[in-house]
Formats: sequence, C-alpha cells, structure tokens
Amino acid sequence: MQAGRKRGGDSVRSFSCSLRPMGTGREILLRKHENKVSFFPQPKRKDTPMNERQRLKELLLHKSYRQGTFTLTSGKTSDFYVDGKQTTLDAEGGYLCGRLLFDLIRQHPEPFVGVGGMTLGADPLVTAVSLVSYLEKSPIPAFIVRKEAKGHGTGNFIEGKSNLKPGGLVALVEDVVTTGGTLVQVIERVENEGFRVGLVATIVDRQEGGAEFLAAKGYPLKAVFTREQLIGEARHT
Repeated sequence: MQAGRKRGGDSVRSFSCSLRPMGTGREILLRKHENKVSFFPQPKRKDTPMNERQRLKELLLHKSYRQGTFTLTSGKTSDFYVDGKQTTLDAEGGYLCGRLLFDLIRQHPEPFVGVGGMTLGADPLVTAVSLVSYLEKSPIPAFIVRKEAKGHGTGNFIEGKSNLKPGGLVALVEDVVTTGGTLVQVIERVENEGFRVGLVATIVDRQEGGAEFLAAKGYPLKAVFTREQLIGEARHT
C-alpha cells in the first residue's frame, strides 16, 4: 500500500490495495481517492453446475460449432457440425467436459469400475472424467477402446484394462452422438472383454436417433446438451 500527503494543500494521493482481514477469508479492495475511502468486495468465482454448464456452452459454440455442408460419420449430410475435439482438447473446455460428464455418471445408482470410450474422440474425455473423479474422492479408472487390436505386446483392444475390476460395470463417454452406430461397436468390444455397460454419456446429443437406438438395445444415453439446448430448434438436418 502506497500513500502520500502533499504538504500545504493536504491533498491525499489516490492509492489502492487489497486486504484480507483475518478470520473472514474474504478479500477486500480498498480504494482511497481525495480523502474518500471505499471498500468493495472482491468478486468471487461462482463454479456452480449451472455456471459451468453455461461456460461450456459458450466454448462449444465458439470453438466447435460450425455451419456449412458436412458428411458425418454415420454417412448423413448435415448443415452443421460440432467438432468436439476443439473444445475437449482445450484446457478449460476439457476440465468442464470432465466435470459435467462426471456429474452425469455419479448419478447412476450403481457405482462404475471404469469410464472409457473409443479412441480418438473419447481420449481427452475419459482422462478428464477420471481426473475429476479423483479430485472428488470417488476415483474411477479410465480406459480407451482401440479401433484395432494392438499389433504388438499384449494385443489388447482395451488400454487400461488391468485397472478395472473384471466383470465390473463401466460407463462410456463420447463427445457427440448422432445415430449411435459407432457406440454399439464400442459396447460390443467392451462386453466381449467381460465388462458390463451401464451408461453412455455424451457432451452433445444431436437428436438424430442415437438415444432411441441405444435405448432399444438396453443402454441409456445421457447428454450434457441436446441439439436444441446447444443451438436451438432452428437446425434439424
């Protein structure tokens, strides 16, 4: 804190400083201008679920949402595209995805022994969810499903398998779900390794039949955002 008094005119130089009163844990900003002192509470960051969700929506629209003509993995043509990796590989975006997916996963009545997904899109997500789960003192190991069996060493389809309880219940995550066809391949691969899939969680559900397709096979889909919640009802193709 710096201050001075000009002799003769007795005018006080303006100064500002931050004070943290003992016992309050609250930071106070002190400002003094021309013999006037005022105290302003330092704004606190509010990491409530709703604020985190709103922030992730802003990041997705800024980094991942694109308009144009695109061919999706399903083979369908669409006039918009959500390039999830542009957000999931961002430091803040990755953290928020992990946080909000973990919130969906921990609502399940039966605990999960692992969280995984198909490489490459799910790689940052499974890591983020696992890290958040550790910070929340409910650690869930991550695993990654390979597109092809490893050509050397163990020859595994699943990386991280040794961290999982054999026959345990697992959750799968994905950045964007369209028809659900790719996820069925992942589910089959995971179940062939002896695990049970209890939930699929995604950042964005494009609402193009994926949830219904998975539900018909006995796999519930939960989404942080549906298409309408992310971009409104204007776009349906």
